[in-house]
Amino acid sequence: MIDSSRCTACVTAGLLLLSAGTSATSAGCAFEPQGEGRVAAVIDARTFRLDDGREVRLAGIVPALSDRTKTAGTAALSAIISGRDVTLHGEDDMPDRYGRQPAFAFLAGSETPVQSELLRRGEALVSTEVTDKDCAADLAAAEAEARRARKGTWADPTAIKNAESTGDILAGVGRFTVVEGKILSVRQAGATTYLNFGRNWTRDFAVTISRRMIPAIEAAGTTLKSLENRRIRVRGWVEARGGPRIEVLRVGQIELLGEN
Repeated sequence: MIDSSRCTACVTAGLLLLSAGTSATSAGCAFEPQGEGRVAAVIDARTFRLDDGREVRLAGIVPALSDRTKTAGTAALSAIISGRDVTLHGEDDMPDRYGRQPAFAFLAGSETPVQSELLRRGEALVSTEVTDKDCAADLAAAEAEARRARKGTWADPTAIKNAESTGDILAGVGRFTVVEGKILSVRQAGATTYLNFGRNWTRDFAVTISRRMIPAIEAAGTTLKSLENRRIRVRGWVEARGGPRIEVLRVGQIELLGEN
């Protein structure tokens, strides 16, 4: 596994991995209240049902998708919240297409969301959906704590994929994956910019960025061309387009690592 503790800066404030000496607090995720209730059942690694029948989907995280971590993630969530009273907070209480309410869940009397506890145990990954920079930074710090301690999913040496290992990345098509590597070139083709990690542009791993994303990335203080020969960590859903691809839909998907 590539050393995952070397991140010293980020491309964006959207996903800020804090330094090793920074504690992980989660006050940034205390959005507007969306109700409360008692947890009646845990459905999967980030979904539970309240005693009034509402189903809640934990926002801001993605469960790890190996067989071990799916099972462990569900067990971890159950151990934390089963039978407990929770308060829900969120930016939007609009149910998803399955009728689940996305929210940050807080146990009664706690200022830390359940999401942060799962991340600190290594039983979840930070997703790319959080737009609030303070909340994203808090979640990222909790994940970084687990990575440093090799907890949960991070105990697996293949948890972070090497950008040069095309086959390993392709094996995760359709999965949320974290990849590290050195960008060899930055090329634009039409409305898409490619961060290429290999010399065979059609088969090697690449990150794709649409033209509409560039202003947001530049507003965060980075020009894409400046990423050439830099090491990054990128997270997202793996697609197969000749070679494996991850599309950047949020600037927080890319983190700049400390070594070239």
